[in-house]
Amino acid sequence: MAETAAHLVDHIIPSVPVRQWVLSLPIPLRILFAAQPQLLAPLLQAIHRVIATFLIKQAGFKHHQADTGAVTLIQRFGSAANLNIHLHCLVLDGVYRNSEGVPVFHEVAAPTLEELQALLAKIITRIMRLLTRQGFLIEEQDRTYLAETATGQVLTPLQAASCTYRIALGPRAGQKVLSLQSLPSPDKSSTPDLCAKLHGFTLHAAVRWGADQRQQLEHLCRYITRPAIANERLKRNRAGQVVLQLKSAYKDGTTHIVMEPLEFMQRLAALVPRPRLHLIRFHGVLAPNAKLRREIIPRPPEQATEPSCDHAQSAPARMSWARLLKRVFDIDIEHCPNCGGSLKIIAAIEDPPVIVKILTHLGLSTRAPPRAPTLRFDLFQTT
Repeated sequence: MAETAAHLVDHIIPSVPVRQWVLSLPIPLRILFAAQPQLLAPLLQAIHRVIATFLIKQAGFKHHQADTGAVTLIQRFGSAANLNIHLHCLVLDGVYRNSEGVPVFHEVAAPTLEELQALLAKIITRIMRLLTRQGFLIEEQDRTYLAETATGQVLTPLQAASCTYRIALGPRAGQKVLSLQSLPSPDKSSTPDLCAKLHGFTLHAAVRWGADQRQQLEHLCRYITRPAIANERLKRNRAGQVVLQLKSAYKDGTTHIVMEPLEFMQRLAALVPRPRLHLIRFHGVLAPNAKLRREIIPRPPEQATEPSCDHAQSAPARMSWARLLKRVFDIDIEHCPNCGGSLKIIAAIEDPPVIVKILTHLGLSTRAPPRAPTLRFDLFQTT
């Protein structure tokens, strides 16, 4: 997902401070939003409205005088390849105010822990109202519970089992997956700064990057948009079971998850999002139809200075091939591999006859190498 991270930093997020707001949900709501993904849009609208209102007040403006923007990345997985829907909101750490036709950014101070706890309580209230209005939450005098939704969806049992670290199908259905444990690490359960917890919800807002920390921001975007499972952490033991190494050990010392192949496939099936479900959403001044969007988004230096036609003036500038190769594949064609000196790109040759003529002059083959036969690729390495 390196292309997605690079596009967000180079073409979407303005060069202003950005704070990451991470909202984790209780397990019942993870199951609900997995089965009812249409609820994600109003959920994100409610969350962004609460955070945007807070930032506008922090800047000393009223709601109609300023606005902020955010990019939300919906992450569906946890470290154990379990279904864990949570939200990473990259929110501009301030607001834009339209001053005589020019958008001016006003940075705001970081929220205090008390303010963060109040924001989380307000977000929970908005979510409960939303679910009640949609008919998914039933409130009675002494308790509140989720309504039974007879959806008849095949993936619902797999998603529910994945959220609770259990097995959905097979002879061990209902049981928890096997785990390998070492000695528990010393208790370091102290709550980090700017992290509020309430009723199973967690709101974290400690990560912030300045306007000049674009490389660190891209690294954060790459982390958020990473795949659910890293191949190097997957192996297969001598019994044919799938062994998944956790990125970091749990508090009880768990370092690996051991699953039968069918149990592993159940985990993967639960992580697959619905078709046409967008996992990246834009809000506020970064929304597609926002009036200030064209004025504040970054303008890459590769923009053509002499467009060949009028249509090129309105077309978005794309990243050059040199930067794209460097960004994605770490192939640097702008520096000499021997001395490290700068190289000048004279031209990008795309005309086939010219390419054939150059290769023939250099004594190189003018035909592409033959395609290798299909080989069996074993994803897991036997330990």
